[in-house]
Amino acid sequence: MMKQIYILYLLLFLLFVFDSQAARIKDIAYIEGVSGVQVIGYGLVTGLNQTGDNQQTTYTVQSVSNMLKRFGLTIPQGNPRIRNVAAVMVTATIPTFLKKGSKVDVTVSSIGDANSLQGGVLLMTPISTADGNIIGLAQGPLSVGGYDFNSLGTSISKNVSTTGRIPNGLILDSPMNAEYVQNNQLRITLREPDFTTAARVTDAVNALSGLSNSATPLDAATIEVKLPQNQTQQQIMQIISQIELANVIADPIARVVINERTGTVVVGGNVQLLPTVVAHGGLEISVQQDVLIPQQAPFTLNPQQSERFSRINSKEELKESVPLVVQGATVQDLANALNLLKVSPRDLISIFQALKESGALQGELVLQ
Repeated sequence: MMKQIYILYLLLFLLFVFDSQAARIKDIAYIEGVSGVQVIGYGLVTGLNQTGDNQQTTYTVQSVSNMLKRFGLTIPQGNPRIRNVAAVMVTATIPTFLKKGSKVDVTVSSIGDANSLQGGVLLMTPISTADGNIIGLAQGPLSVGGYDFNSLGTSISKNVSTTGRIPNGLILDSPMNAEYVQNNQLRITLREPDFTTAARVTDAVNALSGLSNSATPLDAATIEVKLPQNQTQQQIMQIISQIELANVIADPIARVVINERTGTVVVGGNVQLLPTVVAHGGLEISVQQDVLIPQQAPFTLNPQQSERFSRINSKEELKESVPLVVQGATVQDLANALNLLKVSPRDLISIFQALKESGALQGELVLQ
């Protein structure tokens, strides 16, 4: 008996018209130097209900021992039982321009063999930048978006319980300053490099009041803007705000993104297909083998001989050919045609791959 596996999938069609919708520059780009700073730290989470690291996790035992020495306590050598403690890494992205005393959310993740961080409290943990400078301390109770319970061989779990979050857990000890204006110039960096979009951003900046011929594209991702001379800090801030609020029509690449592990297919709204006809059908072959052992005749010494019989059944699902699209078809036309085929997620992925191979798919096919 053949088992069918049903895969939950999401087919998203982004329906929008590019020539009537524009994005702000701040939504598709950022000012170079103000993208934030990533920080990291190593700490301990306590208060776990027998779900922390095992004694075999030596760095957890060593960390607990070193911490207790700071309080004048010395634990015996050996393998103390500390199942209520877990070693974790603490990470965060700090926005630029935050000042001393600002609070930032942090993410806490287990690096040992802890089963769950539910109910744990992160002890005071130094947080540093990539160059090793400590910029603040993190501490507080964890908020875990899942659970994991085990008892007598039975377990029940939901989401991930070895990762948690501490809202406002990090308090900065030093400001996060940045230099975004150098030699009276600033640079705009696109989040997705594209020559067409870079040219449109350049035109949009040059069209602003007081910034005529000030923007120059350096490459597909960078636009350099020369600021007017003798500007105060307040005037520079107003110019940057004016640039961020300018509208630009972005020109993203036409893509079809396919995740074969989950059966997810995402089709961009600017994907087009050439006239195509698709005939799709399913062929199912079932081979079943039976073993027959005949009954031995009375008063005979010959051993029993088994006989094998095989039965092969085939079933093909026949569907008529469907004209998939016509010239200039939209994403909605594509969706309607695929609905007529009534295909499964796996078959849908195969159809898109075949369309790309045939040259009918006008766009990039991305497999994950």
